[in-house]
Amino acid sequence: MATDPSTQQLRLLLALADELHFGRAARRMFVSQPALSRTIRALEELWGVPLVDRSTRRAELTAAGRDLLPHARAVVEAADTLRDAVREVAQGGARHLRIGSYLSALPALRIMFEELRARHGAPEVGWRDVDNVEQVGALLDGRLDAVVCYGPMPEGIRTLAIGSETRFVCLPDCHPLADRDEVSLAQLADLPVVGFSPHVHPRWREFWAADPRPDGRPVRYTVHEVTTLESSIAHVSLGHGIRFISESCRALMPRPGVRYVAVTDLPPCTALLAWPATRPSPPALVHLRRILRERAAAHDAGNLPPPGGDGVPARRWWEMGGTTGP
Repeated sequence: MATDPSTQQLRLLLALADELHFGRAARRMFVSQPALSRTIRALEELWGVPLVDRSTRRAELTAAGRDLLPHARAVVEAADTLRDAVREVAQGGARHLRIGSYLSALPALRIMFEELRARHGAPEVGWRDVDNVEQVGALLDGRLDAVVCYGPMPEGIRTLAIGSETRFVCLPDCHPLADRDEVSLAQLADLPVVGFSPHVHPRWREFWAADPRPDGRPVRYTVHEVTTLESSIAHVSLGHGIRFISESCRALMPRPGVRYVAVTDLPPCTALLAWPATRPSPPALVHLRRILRERAAAHDAGNLPPPGGDGVPARRWWEMGGTTGP
């Protein structure tokens, strides 16, 4: 191979693989569609294999493209790690970190920060609780360096997956479905969802309301404009509507007047560490991301406790488990 591909070329390939559409991928990466197309052609010529099947309306990856994608992703992640390390050196070891989360994430944050201090001294960590609106706004306007939250997140924010969780429906404890072990979305079709603030990002609202439902029906919302999980659960307990929540919230936030019931056909959610894409990260955040990436790698390699006999992981992400080493 005469030359290696640039990380920008690989980033464009990854964007196309995510979007499967040249126009959407180009807009996401702030390049023109012809420039994106030329970049993919250049990669194909460089590697000597076709990467994209252009015979359909969707930009489907070829078998070779799918095989090479994990390697391209690994190179980009390595470049990101190097860039973070350079920023750390350039900032001269600044040790302040401003992080936000829901209240329910505090047990996991405590363990994260303890390991961060054990490995890298005692960085100054400022914390604040954020709601469903602030989790985006506080990152984009610079009030916070990172948040622990749930996806999906909008453009302009980078994320690192911390863990995957099943989702439950929160019902009033007097509802006929509240005593069941599980329900389906069809059984919940006629129940309104407690309304979200109009400032909540639309993709996030639609995901957390399961809107539309699998049969295409739109969700009916109540008139409320809620931004916090606590308020949502309070409205559910008063019989105003239902709300979908994560497994960790179910485990960490038991409340009177409600029941949490598994939903058989509700896709899982992903807990994330999120930070702004356009601003340098403080060293403490770089270290925290390394710790979380090591945990993810250890989990993928089977180094964490195997699932229990009931199919439930012996240790969930918010319990974090032991350290992965210095």
